[in-house]
Amino acid sequence: MVLDKNPEQVLDNDLTYIQNEFEQNNPSIVLCSESFHKAEFLNRLINGVKEPVIFVDFDLLYSGYIESGMIQKKKNVIIVCPNQTDWKEKLAEIITKASEKKFLVVIDSFNGVYNMFEDRESAIFVNSCIMLISSIGKHVGTSVIVTAMARKKEVNEWILSPGGKQIIKSGKTGVYFLKKIDKTITITNIEKIDKNSKTSKRE
Repeated sequence: MVLDKNPEQVLDNDLTYIQNEFEQNNPSIVLCSESFHKAEFLNRLINGVKEPVIFVDFDLLYSGYIESGMIQKKKNVIIVCPNQTDWKEKLAEIITKASEKKFLVVIDSFNGVYNMFEDRESAIFVNSCIMLISSIGKHVGTSVIVTAMARKKEVNEWILSPGGKQIIKSGKTGVYFLKKIDKTITITNIEKIDKNSKTSKRE
């Protein structure tokens, strides 16, 4: 994996640099245009961290890969699959866990959140919960990563793909773009592309 800090590229096979980035920019949004590349990155990240992981699977892709045997589930990974009936209860449980002990919390994905809810208010509420998890989990070292399938518009704006809805984020959010060329995964902080940002690379 390569962490792209343009014009510098940092080879990051043990994910040290990108984990530090995510800790400094919490929550972090990871954008990608290919779902399998996103799943591969998340699997590498989860396998590389020492802390337990709460994986909130809104779009059911990651859990589908596990059920099919394409991805092997680690023992310290808790997979939560919210639905329209129980999502508030499950998010409350996650908030409690993440505030008591250090976790890596993965929200996969913004697309799944918007697909689950027709009204923008519910999506905004979920986003507020994400910010709350990040805020109250800081004292125990909890990091939050949110993924999204997205594309860039001509006006330099990133939107969910498909659907075209704008991604909700705050000023404290780190936003990264993930891509894979040949066998190399590159992740770039898009907020710093014009400010000598770095790229993380794993091969």
